[in-house]
Amino acid sequence: MKVLVADDSPISRHLLQVSLCTSGYDTILASDGAEALRVLEQEEGPKLVILDWMMPHMDGVEVCRSIRKRTAERYVYIILLTAKGDQEEINEGLEAGADDYIIKPFDLQELKARLRVGKRILELHDQLVSQATHDSLTSLLNRSAILEVLQKELIRSVREKNPVAVIMTDLDHFKHVNDTYGHLAGDAVLREAARRLSASLRAYDAVGRYGGEEFLVVAASCSVAGGTELAERLRQSICRVPIDASDHPIVVTMSFGVAATCEMKQVNQLLRMADEALYAAKKAGRNRIEVKS
Repeated sequence: MKVLVADDSPISRHLLQVSLCTSGYDTILASDGAEALRVLEQEEGPKLVILDWMMPHMDGVEVCRSIRKRTAERYVYIILLTAKGDQEEINEGLEAGADDYIIKPFDLQELKARLRVGKRILELHDQLVSQATHDSLTSLLNRSAILEVLQKELIRSVREKNPVAVIMTDLDHFKHVNDTYGHLAGDAVLREAARRLSASLRAYDAVGRYGGEEFLVVAASCSVAGGTELAERLRQSICRVPIDASDHPIVVTMSFGVAATCEMKQVNQLLRMADEALYAAKKAGRNRIEVKS
């Protein structure tokens, strides 16, 4: 796991780096608070942080406050190093956003133990976030999470003047699958369909379970033509090979509705367009793609 060590003392930074690296941590160094904040603002920045209280430009407490003001999705666990042993000052650091503190001079083994506590808390936090944002059956993003992705991509599309495509898709005759093969087989079909959809997407696309047997794909920087091409790839991935979900393979197909925009539309507007296209695909015979532009 990555650990950021922010300390204006080169000797302290070096000692902490050597000690933490021997314990398996990937250590990133910063010489002051401003540099530490820049590192933490990176998309793949570290989640474990050791901050010295007294640093030039921006001290550890200021960094804590700046981190906690952000609305970042990932939580950062902060250990504050301080030579201040006064209870009032310690309270100030904790109220600023530090999760833990160690008074200098400190024992390296104690610091490592506190890092392990932080690591366990971060792992628990990630598990809770995953449970809150992912569908328990398919492991895809759930409805609220995929809609949040769509909202962000709409904002980005306007800022960068790139289109965003939405693909709404629905398993054809899924009730027949449940009625004929049972709900356990139906669940297996949903899981495999979700896996095939995920495997067919680009790295920067997102897919979520929209509800029941419906799925929603958000494709960044993708026009109507690109969205239609992607939908065809997804359609082929579902219907090309039967799904082993019972005593014998089950032939499954999907219908797709595609909509795209590079204008500032509300999420509901774009969803309505994709839903209308999906309805047209169902009405026209299923296992096909329709576009709403």
